[in-house]
Amino acid sequence: MAYFDFPLDQLKIYLPPRDEPFDFDSFWADTLAEARQHPLNASFEPVDFGLRAMETFDVTFSGFGAQPIKGWLLLPRDRSGPVPCVVEYIGYGGGRGFATDWLLWSSAGFAHLVMDTRGQGSSWQKGDTPDLYDAGGNAHSPGFMTQGILDPKHYYYRRVFTDAVRAVEAARGYEAVDRDRIAVTGGSQGGGITLAVAGLEPGVKVAMPDVPFLCHYRRATEIVDTSPYNEIQKYCNVHRDKIESVFRTLSYFDGANFAVRAKAQALFSVGLMDMICPPSTVFAAYNHYNGPKDIRVYSYNNHEGGGNYHTVEKLKYLTRLWL
Repeated sequence: MAYFDFPLDQLKIYLPPRDEPFDFDSFWADTLAEARQHPLNASFEPVDFGLRAMETFDVTFSGFGAQPIKGWLLLPRDRSGPVPCVVEYIGYGGGRGFATDWLLWSSAGFAHLVMDTRGQGSSWQKGDTPDLYDAGGNAHSPGFMTQGILDPKHYYYRRVFTDAVRAVEAARGYEAVDRDRIAVTGGSQGGGITLAVAGLEPGVKVAMPDVPFLCHYRRATEIVDTSPYNEIQKYCNVHRDKIESVFRTLSYFDGANFAVRAKAQALFSVGLMDMICPPSTVFAAYNHYNGPKDIRVYSYNNHEGGGNYHTVEKLKYLTRLWL
């Protein structure tokens, strides 16, 4: 793989105009208010995975439409009071797997809530949360990117982003969690969800989006033809008369539009050879981000970004802040 996007000096100043609908804020205020009409009903059932250093809980809470959303909560056993919490969102196609897949943050002294992604979890890691809603009546290409894409009220990620905000609410309500020290993180799709939550939930204090997906959609679909963005390309290829409707819907879910509303302290990452989430789409969100921010650039990496190198960076970053 070689460089294919703007040079780094241009990426650092790349600030494209945002395609933001006039009712963006009211759309999301109404969406979250509707979700909050239903009790959160968060439950934390102890599960024994044989882990001596941490406690593990099977989590269920009410997400969009009061649908039960699954997750894991891991807590360090050695704690003297409420601890800061990392809420993590999963990459495209993956599910929550097993609690034993998520030992990093609790090993470092943090509470760690991992949210299952509705409808996903059959591509590379199992999930346990079905999506009980249809695609809004329109035909869609295989995958999740075009489900309900002709109407933002029916679009798949309206449900996911709402679930993600409710996951933060579930974490903040648990007695062992310090409600004033909540961080959100995730890679790829999880990074895009992280940006959405940072823009929607002012109680989030730190956001760590890694190689974030779901940003600057039109440019992404114009410069790469890789999955998952190519699901949008395929749909537009067939539905030639629906292109503007597609991108109008996507404007309600663009990471750049959430970034400009975010106030949490942020640490981003980007791979300059990333053919899944092109660097310019990441920098579009980063440069519009409105809170204190930093970014780690991995010059010769594709969508893996910094990998374990960046994991260490995140651990150091959050430990300096809170531990």
